[in-house]
Amino acid sequence: MPGYTLVYWQDGEWFVGRLRERPDVFSQGSSLPELEENIKEALSLMEATDFEDLPPDYRVKELSVETG
Repeated sequence: MPGYTLVYWQDGEWFVGRLRERPDVFSQGSSLPELEENIKEALSLMEATDFEDLPPDYRVKELSVETG
């Protein structure tokens, strides 16, 4: 995995963060180590090139969103 910069803050009891180089990747955790693990998982899910790459317990659902 290339190097990424984790930008994080504390919101109440939660550590919340995102990757500076990939602002679309964000997560939270009850501790900083948990946030780090969760952000790595979020990054791997965002970089999955095919839905078959997702863990078997993840589900995919088509969603229609109206804008404007």
